[in-house]
Amino acid sequence: MRFSYSVMFEFADRAAGAVSATDMQIVRSLVASIPGIARADLYCPEQVEDIYTDDGGLRGFGFQLYFEELAALEAAIGVNGALQAIADPSALPSLSGAYITQQAMLRRAILSRDKVSAATGLCSFLVYYPGPASDLNEWLSHYLDHHPPVMKQIPSVQEIEILTRIDWVDAMPWQRVHHMQRNRGVFENKAVLGAALQSPIRHVMQEHYEQFPTFEGGSIHYGVSTEIILPDRRP
Repeated sequence: MRFSYSVMFEFADRAAGAVSATDMQIVRSLVASIPGIARADLYCPEQVEDIYTDDGGLRGFGFQLYFEELAALEAAIGVNGALQAIADPSALPSLSGAYITQQAMLRRAILSRDKVSAATGLCSFLVYYPGPASDLNEWLSHYLDHHPPVMKQIPSVQEIEILTRIDWVDAMPWQRVHHMQRNRGVFENKAVLGAALQSPIRHVMQEHYEQFPTFEGGSIHYGVSTEIILPDRRP
């Protein structure tokens, strides 16, 4: 899976951001049928306590789609793309009024499971670096050279990915964002993620953070429950 497309539906008021079961099923069915999709992960808010961060968590709902080819990703979000079915604000009533952002990125797999199956009950830790960096090439070079070995030491982490920027085309009505980097770690459940965020490796990661090349925008951290949807291959 070389390319990723992230969409977040967020509300100013956390209480207003609960996605309904009906709307979740609409998204499940839609993403499973997108031509060329390799995998889709659905995100709902989850409260986890980290030693160093407290960014309040996701206020709404999100999904992340994976593709082997950029052309398939762009087709899904094009004028006649499959995702146009939920582009109208009335398509997902429980998410009406949300502030919706989108970003396509290159996926750098740092740690992958040998076999991925559809699953619920997982929990992910999302980290965003909006940027900008004083020198993006210096930032990425330093990060990719030095941080992944430490990330792999996070207890019980099942998957790790680093996403970096690309140029892409779309016809969706949603706001584009251009974060310079996103990370994600996937864990078996909320308790396992919570234990990892309280483990000694977080102190080492914070020390690395303080040595990053100069950048603006800080970092944003979300714990999210995660449901993996695999493509529907039925004829």
